[in-house]
Amino acid sequence: MINRIAGEIALMSGDRAAAKGEAYFRRALAIARQQQAKSWELRAAMSLARLWRDQGKGQQARELLAPVYGWFTEGFDTRDLREAKALLAELAP
Repeated sequence: MINRIAGEIALMSGDRAAAKGEAYFRRALAIARQQQAKSWELRAAMSLARLWRDQGKGQQARELLAPVYGWFTEGFDTRDLREAKALLAELAP
């Protein structure tokens, strides 16, 4: 969680911070996967997917986010899953 937030803060520093933000998001994603924390994995994947979307890497963003979102079988009315669904719709080819 801390790495994801650090990534978001890094992105606020300007375009040069994108690589630093991406590194934080990747670390957050790896930790969430290691801990099997699917909600944290979803949040980290959304942050990284948004960054990639903004960098013109929409397909890569979708390929990252879709399987994480697809893991969930309930809770689709939660804010995180609603935002993930909207982001996936935005990234649709």
